[in-house]
Amino acid sequence: MQYTLTSSVEKLTGKISLPTSKSISNRVLIINALAYSPFPIENLSDSDDTKVMEQVLNSNTNKFDIGHAGTAMRFLTAFLSKIVGEWEITGSERMQQRPIKILVNALNKLGARITYLKEDGYPPLKIMGSNLQGGKLELDGSISSQYISALLMIAPTIQGGLQLTLKNKITSASYIDLTLKLMKQFGINYKWNANKVTIEQQQYRAIPYSVEADWSGASYWYQMAVLADDVEVTLQGLQLNSLQGDCSQAKWFEDFGIVSTQKGNAVQLTKNKVDLPDKYVQNFVENPDIAQTFAVLCVCKKVSFHFSGLETLKIKETDRINALIVELEKLGAKLYEPKQGELAWDGELDETKFNSTVVIDTYHDHRMGLAFAPIALVNRCIKINDPMVVTKSYPGFYVDLRSVGIDVKE
Repeated sequence: MQYTLTSSVEKLTGKISLPTSKSISNRVLIINALAYSPFPIENLSDSDDTKVMEQVLNSNTNKFDIGHAGTAMRFLTAFLSKIVGEWEITGSERMQQRPIKILVNALNKLGARITYLKEDGYPPLKIMGSNLQGGKLELDGSISSQYISALLMIAPTIQGGLQLTLKNKITSASYIDLTLKLMKQFGINYKWNANKVTIEQQQYRAIPYSVEADWSGASYWYQMAVLADDVEVTLQGLQLNSLQGDCSQAKWFEDFGIVSTQKGNAVQLTKNKVDLPDKYVQNFVENPDIAQTFAVLCVCKKVSFHFSGLETLKIKETDRINALIVELEKLGAKLYEPKQGELAWDGELDETKFNSTVVIDTYHDHRMGLAFAPIALVNRCIKINDPMVVTKSYPGFYVDLRSVGIDVKE
């Protein structure tokens, strides 16, 4: 399938009901299950990832296929390791290429019995769920924060609790912080001092919970706000004072003239005329999910950039560093990788390529489709292959684009 997006929009106007946070939804689903809560979760994300998590947690089978859902793979591996029974979990071809050995080794040290059904270090997995024994555990903090969050969420339910020491630089600490703050809302006490997190054995408290709007999803509207000539967009359900680390983007987008104002249970975006940065330098170590948004934005506005903190992008739904280099070159921008975890562009743009109708590949990665779609506002037409990949996190994206005047045709 291919979508063609065209636009003659000058002023971006509308009220957008953002998807609720996938990051919060997926964590609360696990925590709610560990709390044996009778309360349903309100405003649960309708993303593919969250639907997969919900299906597994409500399933009567012991074999699960989670498709492309990386969060589900990590969180459920830890969760199932402590649920007595025999379980098998697999995923898509890409999922079977995404490493999980660090998490499996950590869980096995706690007494889990997890083995690989195919290649060592990768899904699919066979899990013999049992009571886990707590204690001290060391983990490389520079690897995926989802490994760490997966361990932290089950920590209160492990006999003796868990003392987790994180070695090296901690990547995406904001997501670890999100996990711990959600656990606290469900009654869990913890200590996080420097690189050590201590959680004693204790019980989760069952509480009613309502999920807020997704800041990662908001980034594409901030991006469009910059690209449009004028803007008056309301992002409903969004909170400037949020548990989500990606809320820091509201401050970052001020460099591009976007003003964020809290209006009740929504954030209103308006635009000031500002001089754009000569070069945009940003560290995405806490916010890797919005790196693609900023890379595409900077190319569209001809702002050279140097991004760091991108180490985890190579093990996402695709190698996002390579995907950005390949797809933005189609638009006339030659990005390069100064060193591991970095991405840069010198600002030179082949205008002929940029102003032509380009076909973008999405690599089974929702954020590729989401980040490239706004280009329609500046080059007036762009084609996107496998466009429905966006349902992984933002199922109503194209409906929302149409509501503000961007034409979407199959």
